[in-house]
Amino acid sequence: VQLQASGGGLVQAGGSLRLSCVGSGRTFSSYAMGWFRQAPGKEREFVTGIDWSGESTFYGDSVKGRFTISRDNAQSTVYLQMNSLKPEDTAVYYCAASQIIATYEEGYDYWGQGTLVTVSS
Repeated sequence: VQLQASGGGLVQAGGSLRLSCVGSGRTFSSYAMGWFRQAPGKEREFVTGIDWSGESTFYGDSVKGRFTISRDNAQSTVYLQMNSLKPEDTAVYYCAASQIIATYEEGYDYWGQGTLVTVSS
């Protein structure tokens, strides 16, 4: 599956953004999906994931209560709603597809190209 992420941009602290990730191919609905991020000089970090049905979601500690993942299998799209953004949320955000539910990079088989989110203080 090919993934295309979009929706990044510049936002002030406390603001919101919604990222989208569109998948190609008929098998999108069979994959668990995740979002990772990588800040400058740091390792890639798990943000959130969702199972194939959308019924199960899981979040990294740093984003719990602020970010929400959802998916629309009819549109082959997964979303990341980001609220109460902080400067430390600044990073390139990547969507990824997995055949298992995973919170680690190695569990994901396909990756999008990344979209930059910058949060100003």
